[in-house]
Amino acid sequence: MTEPTGNPVYKSINKPLTVWGVERRLFFVAMVMGSATFTCFSSLLGALLMFFLLYLFARHATKTDPQILRILMNSSRFKTHFDPLKRDFYPVERIPNGQAIANR
Repeated sequence: MTEPTGNPVYKSINKPLTVWGVERRLFFVAMVMGSATFTCFSSLLGALLMFFLLYLFARHATKTDPQILRILMNSSRFKTHFDPLKRDFYPVERIPNGQAIANR
């Protein structure tokens, strides 16, 4: 069995859970940092500015790569043990929505 098998993957499974377009954990971090700024400096303007800047950064990070937080948190635990450029390429076929796999 040297040829890889194909399994259907649906977009809804791979969508990140977001709040206002930001990955939910990054949104929570932005909210906590905004509230910590308000608590430490007693400045509502500073807290709103901190939240807004972190929100924009998190939105950019989510748009670029939704799994970046998980990758960064797990990167220190795993050693690099393979080179992705040494992998053999195999053809990938895109099936339009609504077309059953059994019809192929």
